[in-house]
Amino acid sequence: MKFFELNFKDGDARAGTLYTSHGAIDTPVFMPVATQGSVKAIGVDDLNRIGSQIVLANTYHLYLRPGHEVIEKISGLHKFMGWNKAILTDSGGFQGFSLAHLRTVTKDGFIFKSHIDGSIFRFNYEDVIKFQTLLGSDIIMPLDICSSSNQNKSQVEESMILTNEWISKARKLNINSDQFMFGIVQGGMYEDLRKSCVEQMIDLSFPGYAIGGLSVGEDIDVMYRIVDYTANILPLNSPRYLMGVGSPENLIECISKGIDMFDCVLPTRIARNGSLFLDSGRINITNATFKFDDNPIDLSCNCFTCAHYSKAYIHHLFKAKEFLAYRLASIHNLYFIVNLLREIRKTILMGEFNNFKKEFLSRYNSADRLTQVTQKKMWIESQERKGRDKF
Repeated sequence: MKFFELNFKDGDARAGTLYTSHGAIDTPVFMPVATQGSVKAIGVDDLNRIGSQIVLANTYHLYLRPGHEVIEKISGLHKFMGWNKAILTDSGGFQGFSLAHLRTVTKDGFIFKSHIDGSIFRFNYEDVIKFQTLLGSDIIMPLDICSSSNQNKSQVEESMILTNEWISKARKLNINSDQFMFGIVQGGMYEDLRKSCVEQMIDLSFPGYAIGGLSVGEDIDVMYRIVDYTANILPLNSPRYLMGVGSPENLIECISKGIDMFDCVLPTRIARNGSLFLDSGRINITNATFKFDDNPIDLSCNCFTCAHYSKAYIHHLFKAKEFLAYRLASIHNLYFIVNLLREIRKTILMGEFNNFKKEFLSRYNSADRLTQVTQKKMWIESQERKGRDKF
């Protein structure tokens, strides 16, 4: 099966198509995060109305619950969650980072202490691939070690070497004929390590490549530098997936550097705190200024929330702590991101991406510092989290 077609380039920005057994996917694409087989606060009907083409689920969390027995009996993750479009499953490598206080690194993977009940279990490179085969996800990720931004070069290199060993072994394992495994590029903030890792991943001839180990607390300019460097040495005709990035300005900048695929919890997480995307930046719907505002969140937005509800009503829902607030806010933010990438694709195909980027960022620039602070706060919170993992 043909997996990826590069349709057009505008500078380094790319428009392509991914072909899976659950449908074709236009890129650039954003994948809402369905950690445990569900995007928090919204259902698959909402995702379909939003226009989502693919979601991301988490191997570590699904391994713990419901577990392989349930997934096997139900005949795979698509049927289990009622989603008939594509699914990418990450490996659980990020949990090795965010739950570092609950895991030990071994030569074959991790030994975790469950954040749910404290039980001890092994989670190695072979387990990860076998379970994703059982899940039936369209795109699967091998196990990796995500280094933090405050590790020194020798520590990052040691983790990268072990990651490459796991991925090399994982590449030889059997997967379903309609599944595609991506290689993962680690190497921290060091260009020479990134280059070495890219070379080893290319030697393994993966159909696609992910860039990991970014958006983990580093300065935004450092992230952009590493993305730019790494994307430019990856194969031209393979999809490039940047893991864990999802703010509007970060998406646009990284698309301009040649990235095709993204995922992040940020759009839905900030939505549940009342922070909503607009072309001009963000608003916090819990602010008193919206108490009597009978207009939708965005007059130009066609999402379900903006079509049916006012800012005053959503403000009321948050103040009353009604669960509906989380659903309506999440729908709007995901629609904003999905529609933004849809518009970006059109501008790439027309050769107008750079103009679109300049115009958008000139309007959205006021939110840039806020996004950096929010992402830094999210990273710090992940480090301070004890005994549980909200990602």
